[in-house]
Amino acid sequence: MPKMNVESFNLDHTKVKAPYVRLVGVTEGDHGDKIYKYDIRVKQPNKEYMDMPALHSLEHLMAEKSRDHHSRIIDIGPMGCQTGFYLAVLNDDSYENVLQLLENTLKDVLEADEVPACNEVQCGFAASHSLEGAKGLAKDLLDRRDEWDQVF
Repeated sequence: MPKMNVESFNLDHTKVKAPYVRLVGVTEGDHGDKIYKYDIRVKQPNKEYMDMPALHSLEHLMAEKSRDHHSRIIDIGPMGCQTGFYLAVLNDDSYENVLQLLENTLKDVLEADEVPACNEVQCGFAASHSLEGAKGLAKDLLDRRDEWDQVF
């Protein structure tokens, strides 16, 4: 297969084993700042996927709660295939820090009593949320914490 511009398009999705956390790449800015992009794979590609309301709520919760544990989060965004998220962090090259950040954030999700910004003013599809679904995804990920560093 020809090499593609998008890193994940070059990943053999039939060989990975979810859940995992994988460094996708590092982008260096003109002044030396570095952005570390991670693939947080929740579901096995082409076998499972996250239900949209649960994924949507987990996105809101992780976007909000992760910033309580790390001051240089650039973004956490869902994959269109509904199997995971991308996390971008500024100037932190510690894989262990990212794993701890994710663990702490998912524990916060389990304790949440509402989905942040789950209303028509702050969200583009406020009707599509599931706090219980997000908690279920978080619990499943935490239950398999010892597998996060095993991609293949």
